[in-house]
Amino acid sequence: MTLYRDEGIVLRTQKLGEADRIVTVLTRRTGRIRAAAKGVRKTKSRFGARLEPFTHVDLQLYERRSLDLITQAETLRPYGERLVTDYPRYTAGTAMLETAEKLTAEEGEPALRQFLLLVGGLRTLAERGHDPRLVLDAFLLRSLSVAGWAPAIDECCGCGDRGGLRGFAIAAGGAVCARCRRPGAATPAPPTFALMLALLRGDWEYADGSEPRHRVECSGLVAAYLQWHLEHGIRSLRHVEPEDGPSRPTGMDFTTSDTGGDPGRDTPDTTDRERV
Repeated sequence: MTLYRDEGIVLRTQKLGEADRIVTVLTRRTGRIRAAAKGVRKTKSRFGARLEPFTHVDLQLYERRSLDLITQAETLRPYGERLVTDYPRYTAGTAMLETAEKLTAEEGEPALRQFLLLVGGLRTLAERGHDPRLVLDAFLLRSLSVAGWAPAIDECCGCGDRGGLRGFAIAAGGAVCARCRRPGAATPAPPTFALMLALLRGDWEYADGSEPRHRVECSGLVAAYLQWHLEHGIRSLRHVEPEDGPSRPTGMDFTTSDTGGDPGRDTPDTTDRERV
């Protein structure tokens, strides 16, 4: 067996047997990994709360044929302590964890930029300097950009025209001008486009001063665009999406499917029961 170390953010946990867990971690060097933690659900576990979602940890692992084995875990930053007591920030953080896992589809593939985005997003949430939904939307837009799916915001995705943007077509790739607009495209207000661009570029002065109706419209577009390109819903987004209102773009469905439960917490798992 090969021993190695890496740091990462715990994305979620799954119950395994009577006292063990499978821990999914987005790491700095290795990318997304799933590893077994022996006896972690026992009250006297030496890991304690170090392997809970939102925790930035330094891990020591043994490489094995199936699941690697966590042998040591040290907490670097316990972001969960600052988030679990604030429901809007907790739900925004949960959506970040789920999105980060979905956007790192290949297990064991390096994903440094996605890891750094997640660390930065959780840190910004914990510092409570900005509205949690703005932080989430900024994280989603930047994560899509890292994955190669950045939406066109300041130019038409059809012809490249930078003026006269009149719609947002998810399937086409983002903003569209009057000539390229097709039936079914949303018609966001110009300040909504400006807000999306500010979040993508990190212009927090503009984002923090934006109007609530444009934030609602922006959130709906970002959520719909993300889930279109992932080809399935982000379950945790249903807890943070804005209520139906006049600022929601018409003609589009932003709801997500949900089979119940919190994707960040323990969920039953039997696929690796025989391999650990």
